[in-house]
Amino acid sequence: MAKQQPLSLTEHLAELRRRLIISLVAVVIGMGAAWNFSTDMLSFIEKPLTGKTYLTELKKLVYDEVKVQYPEIYTRYQLEKETAIPVKARMLNYTAPLEPFFVQCKISMLAGFVLALPMVFFQLWQFIAPGLTKKEKRMAVPFVTASFLSFCIGATFFLIIIWPVIINFSLSYETQGLQSWFNLSLYTNFCLRLILVFGLIFELPIIILLLSRLRIVTYQMLAKNRKYALLASSIIAAFHADLITMFVIMIPIYLMYEISVWVVFLFGKKKPAPAV
Repeated sequence: MAKQQPLSLTEHLAELRRRLIISLVAVVIGMGAAWNFSTDMLSFIEKPLTGKTYLTELKKLVYDEVKVQYPEIYTRYQLEKETAIPVKARMLNYTAPLEPFFVQCKISMLAGFVLALPMVFFQLWQFIAPGLTKKEKRMAVPFVTASFLSFCIGATFFLIIIWPVIINFSLSYETQGLQSWFNLSLYTNFCLRLILVFGLIFELPIIILLLSRLRIVTYQMLAKNRKYALLASSIIAAFHADLITMFVIMIPIYLMYEISVWVVFLFGKKKPAPAV
């Protein structure tokens, strides 16, 4: 099947500009739709501040089992103190006029971006479609669906599993003379940034599979460079301040790379056999 006539650089830039404008309009519409739910979203990311998360419940179950099975260990290490952590009503604080309004705008913008992702991914596919065969162009719906679901799974994984770990670890430093006093903007910005990071991390298999279909990467290339992927994961994670956050970012990045390797092995373009 013959491909379309190649576009000039000017035509490519004009096409990219059109796709970006459509995507931006979709994000703005999504932001408007998400505005009314932004306060509920803020309340959700505030939940770990009480100190009661799935981690505390899991710890209580484990220590209760230790108390029954190994009472001497339970007594020796005073594990009852670990399960007696009080639940406190902590509040976020703001120090600048209109700060809550701008935070609400940021939350709405991110939520609007997520709602607009199907359109954004569709525009991305339309931009690269001229370089694909007719058979590959039929993959538009699976590509858009898989990309959207991957981002949502990554963001949900972070909010439900990783975010409580980070906040629980931070609150563990509280003592009688050291109390948390979280700033609204800093707390929210940190959470929103990591939502984007984890959403993009979970997009890695889709992106690499797409590159494989375009014959830019191969299974052999990915499998051979695992050590560099681990190094890159460590470097990306190192930009975050604390050790716990570094690890909870580094491990999913590398796991997504491993998944990408096997996705390309199963569904990517096979390397043509050498001519005999």
